[in-house]
Parts: sequence; structure tokens; C-alpha cells
Amino acid sequence: MRGGLLALLLAVSPAWAAELPAPAAAEIGRLLDALETSGCRFNRNGSWYPAADARGHLAKKVDYLRDKGLLASAEDFITRAGTGSSVSGKPYQVQCGTQPAQSSADWLRGQLRRLRSPVQVP
Repeated sequence: MRGGLLALLLAVSPAWAAELPAPAAAEIGRLLDALETSGCRFNRNGSWYPAADARGHLAKKVDYLRDKGLLASAEDFITRAGTGSSVSGKPYQVQCGTQPAQSSADWLRGQLRRLRSPVQVP
């Protein structure tokens, strides 16, 4: 009986681990939307990409991390997916218009502050 219960718990635990709280999923989605519509460029491993391509790349990382149960908040997304390459270790950068490039983590944290602000700042 115990062996059957253990097998059942092991079989269903990945589903529990893969759940992402709805508020976190919404914030992550809004961050990805903000990036995609920003008109900014995204530097990954030394190459610049349009923001729409960056969104696609980061969305794949979100799916992977969610499936592994490693995301519980927008902050987790920024730290684990939006900061840099998990392969090369190189940090991601975002450049908007004529502004100097900044770390993607700083850009995403700024966007998250705006999203959470009761008064929307342009």
C-alpha cells in the first residue's frame, strides 16, 4: 500500500511543480508583451535581435522553467530567464532608441515596477 501511494505521489508531483500562480503568470506575460512592443533591441550572446524575437526566446525559457517548477513570481522570471544566457553565461542587454544599452535585468525590473505602480507612468 505504501509503495502504491509513493508511486502515485511521484507520478503527480511534476504537475504540482509545474503550476505557476495566476498573478505571476499574468505579470510575466505583461513583461513579455512590454518587451515585444517596446521597439527596443535585445542583445543575446553578442548579437542584437528585434524585441519580438527576444520575446519568443524568453517565452521558451519561461516554458522550460515552469515545467521544472522553477518559477513562482515575475522576479523568478527575471532572475532565471531574463538576466542572461544559461548556456554561455553572458548577460542579456536591452537598448531602446538612442539610449545606452542596459542589462535586461534592470530593464525588466523597471518594467515590472511600472506594471505594479498604481499610477501608470509612460
